[in-house]
Amino acid sequence: MAETKPKLSLMIDKKANKVLFAEAGKDFVDFLFSILSLPLGTITWLLNTANMVGSIGNLYLSLQNFDESYLESDLHKNLLLKPNVPDFISGVHPLLPETGQDPVKRKFYNCFDNHRYVTDDIDAICPTCNYSMCHEVTLVGPGDTKAGSTSEGGIVKGLAKYMVMDDLSVMPMSMTYGINQLRSNVEDLSGVEERVVEFGFIERLQLMKASLNSKTALTDVFIEKKQLKVKEEEV
Repeated sequence: MAETKPKLSLMIDKKANKVLFAEAGKDFVDFLFSILSLPLGTITWLLNTANMVGSIGNLYLSLQNFDESYLESDLHKNLLLKPNVPDFISGVHPLLPETGQDPVKRKFYNCFDNHRYVTDDIDAICPTCNYSMCHEVTLVGPGDTKAGSTSEGGIVKGLAKYMVMDDLSVMPMSMTYGINQLRSNVEDLSGVEERVVEFGFIERLQLMKASLNSKTALTDVFIEKKQLKVKEEEV
């Protein structure tokens, strides 16, 4: 089945050939904010080491090709090379490329006398009663304490629209601020064009890359369409 791509409305200065700002919904803004939660190893793997700025790509390749006889026996390279994204952005995952891993749910335990100690090691001993801490307990997150919550998941609320600037600054949509942006950046408003673009898998990777090294990320990805090398198996 073909991918259903989210859409994004861009306000473009045709003369300067640049994005002034974008009007975005929850899906796009959730993706942008979720970039902050991704481990560096995941970003390096998704973008391909050839696209990384500086030396981090070389560091990644070094571990990838490292002779395992020199590694500690209990070190799992994939935990560093392809770490899982945090559970709390699970609602955003459909907009992220698949990491190829099933999420690992961390378990917590205490002793049967319910002393105040908690561990993630089922073989641990309670410091108070000296009994095994093998009684599984449930970790309650912030969202679990709100009775009757109607949260959509993800990061931002879906009822609002959001303004995303070319440098990826994000704020709730404001008509007044938008008009002021147009007036302060464009001499002739007739030269402003609204353009609706699709935001799919390749654009997500390109945005992730641009967020690391550009102050004109939206222009780079949607107007100049700077190319990004993507491994064939990721497309």
